[in-house]
Amino acid sequence: METPQLSSLYQQLILEHYRNPRNKGELEGTSVEIHMANPICGDEVRLQLRIQAGQIEEAKFVGQGCSISQAAISMMTTLLHGCSLADAKILAECFTRMMHGDPDAAEDKRLKNLRALQGVSKFPVRIKCALIGFDALQEALKTHAKEDES
Repeated sequence: METPQLSSLYQQLILEHYRNPRNKGELEGTSVEIHMANPICGDEVRLQLRIQAGQIEEAKFVGQGCSISQAAISMMTTLLHGCSLADAKILAECFTRMMHGDPDAAEDKRLKNLRALQGVSKFPVRIKCALIGFDALQEALKTHAKEDES
């Protein structure tokens, strides 16, 4: 159960990532780039990954939107640096399950600071905001896999 102090810390963490996003900007030497937009709320993101030998060397994003979408993708990109493609896929799936109310996913230690966004799952209209970066990540992983096969 979340205490008021923990809730306050989570809110501070979300605002910190929104006000000072990590890994925001253009990425040189991009392996894959995916654009996602939510026309309903105006969230927009372009995720860029540099992938080498099955690892994400670097992840950056360009975008605009609400505090939830921007904080979520900022936190996500910090976890992707040096992450294997398989682990990135698991991270995206786990976060998506947490956003859809799966309590087991919320306990997964791999989510780290992303667990601060668990409360968003109580607001169905905001779930898409939290997921836009992860939707872009899943699409980027699929695109990269297809390009690797060619």
